[in-house]
Amino acid sequence: MFAETEGSRKSIGDVDVLYHDGLYHLFHLVLPNHDFIAHAVSTDALNWRRVKNALFIGDPGSWDDLMLWTMHVSPDPHREGHWRMFYTGLSRRDQGNYQRLGMAISSDLYHWEKTPVHWEDKRGPNDPERVKAAVKQSRSDSASSHHAMFDARSCFPLQPDPQYYEASLDEGRHWVSFRDPFYYHDGVDGWLLAAGRVNQGPVVRRGCVALMKEVEPNHFVAQPPLHHPRLYDDVEVPNLIVVDDEHYLIASMREDAKIHYWHTDKLGNRWRSYHDNVLLAQDNYAARVCRDEKGWLLWNFYSMNPEDRTAENLMPPPKRLIRNEEGLLRAVTFEGIADYIRNQIDTTCVHKLIEDAGSTVKPCASENDALDLTCDSGFQAFVFDPVLDHFRFQATLEMRGLGKCGLVFRIDPESRDSYYLSLDLLKGVAQMRAWGTGEDRSGEHMMQYRSLQSGYWYAEDRTRVAMKLIMFGSYIEVSINGRVVLSLVDHDYQQGQLGIYLETAQLRVSDLKVDRLAPPSQSDEHLAYG
Repeated sequence: MFAETEGSRKSIGDVDVLYHDGLYHLFHLVLPNHDFIAHAVSTDALNWRRVKNALFIGDPGSWDDLMLWTMHVSPDPHREGHWRMFYTGLSRRDQGNYQRLGMAISSDLYHWEKTPVHWEDKRGPNDPERVKAAVKQSRSDSASSHHAMFDARSCFPLQPDPQYYEASLDEGRHWVSFRDPFYYHDGVDGWLLAAGRVNQGPVVRRGCVALMKEVEPNHFVAQPPLHHPRLYDDVEVPNLIVVDDEHYLIASMREDAKIHYWHTDKLGNRWRSYHDNVLLAQDNYAARVCRDEKGWLLWNFYSMNPEDRTAENLMPPPKRLIRNEEGLLRAVTFEGIADYIRNQIDTTCVHKLIEDAGSTVKPCASENDALDLTCDSGFQAFVFDPVLDHFRFQATLEMRGLGKCGLVFRIDPESRDSYYLSLDLLKGVAQMRAWGTGEDRSGEHMMQYRSLQSGYWYAEDRTRVAMKLIMFGSYIEVSINGRVVLSLVDHDYQQGQLGIYLETAQLRVSDLKVDRLAPPSQSDEHLAYG
């Protein structure tokens, strides 16, 4: 019996993006089934249109007949105008406990064909002859996006080499990690990275970046790990890029659900960590990179439900990756959001949200275009008149004294239900909260308070920051001194006023600019539902 169940809801999973000939090509998993790899295209990296699905699980008895996991698409270095997709597959034979890597090829990025494998269907040796005949008759006789032909000489599907990695269900966690392939070519040799595990040491500290070398076209041989941090259970979705002759290894950790990175000046040398090696805050996960005409872009999915990353995932706008003067990687706002600017809001004057005698404000900016705000006791917000839904706020904030400050946005002036962004300039901490009112007569549950995300920064000047807040549909992004420190999605509040809040503080606001943005033209569910 077949039936649709509640578990059939769809959500976007791991993503991979490739830029070619003016189009961004997004390949992504669709959860929770993992039964195909979807494909979408975009000209601006923000609006997507689903096209023909790229790849599907194999026929019963195939090495990938249970699930497809993370993939990576890159140009074929051996055939100009062709592409290769390395992808993760799971088999019913192993009940999904053993991960392997396969490859598919395409000449146009839309039509994919699985490459030959050395895997054979050995099911049912004692089946009735008519059943064996039916299985044989049902097999495909040509390669396709579903089916791979048999070739005993093929290295696929790739499995972990027991010389370097956990390779048996009898060791470690009794669940073999060998997934999330990423192909890198250094100009001379080709290398395939994967999320693997060394075969020695504490069981939950074995996560590493496995490495294979392409010794001839489409044939890979295992190498020692590219990097073993000696700390994590898995080092998921590895990426390798070069910026200004420095190599950066980017990956995601399940322990803190963040995107980390390491660096080295030369492959083969030790990978090092900076004091600040987190690219994006918690619940941004499974990052992938792609390069367009302007440089590197960082993509990921965001989990609205951290307890279940197979549901309620969204892909936020990408971030541009840059290298600062100290060599640290930084994620900065994607420039394409600026194309949504409609008009600039008049920020010459503000007014107090709460009328009392405990706060003062020069109602309009002075000649130097600065607003001087003061709150002697308790909480006060100074808001701009327009009701806003989508906007970009930019300003320089200068704290005078040891008080607290932040922003409120999409705030209801009567209930004060709103998003509250707390900014601790002294410690370098940004905290986003949704703070509102529950149902009447709900007792202690009437107070609704959710901590959405925290991020951190370091600056020598502990009293002054240049900050930017973007509210674009359900997407919220906060940058401090040019660096993205918060990146999240939430649906609680849709519109309201925008303002700056203080708690027993004096604050000067300068370089102030607020732009109204056009709304996103697609819904949050657009990609998953097509």
